[in-house]
Amino acid sequence: MSEAQITGRHDQEPWFPRMIAALEERARAERTITYAELAEAAGMAGPHRIHRLTEALEDLVTCDHRNGAPLRAAVAISKARDGLPGPGFFQHCAGLGLYFGPDHGPQAETFHRLELNRLFVRTG
Repeated sequence: MSEAQITGRHDQEPWFPRMIAALEERARAERTITYAELAEAAGMAGPHRIHRLTEALEDLVTCDHRNGAPLRAAVAISKARDGLPGPGFFQHCAGLGLYFGPDHGPQAETFHRLELNRLFVRTG
């Protein structure tokens, strides 16, 4: 899927295509990447870069869901959450009707693992 199909708050930023490329590269390798590592790989600078990154990831989730595709944003995880994305990932997925549960714990872990598996099978 082309990043040109994504519309959102940050899709015209110069770092946005690099963010997509880094996510897809990690997905092909069946590995995750922390938000900080992703921001660095995308060449994001300036204040609030993790906040801007997570907003862009939410837009990507919306786009992938709309296209019936695995959620590429599932590759991005929080360093502080034992391999899980931040709470906003689960809350955004819940808002789209993709996930019904808490943003932590076994149910969140299962949902995340299933999304990673869908993504890894598609990109592998």
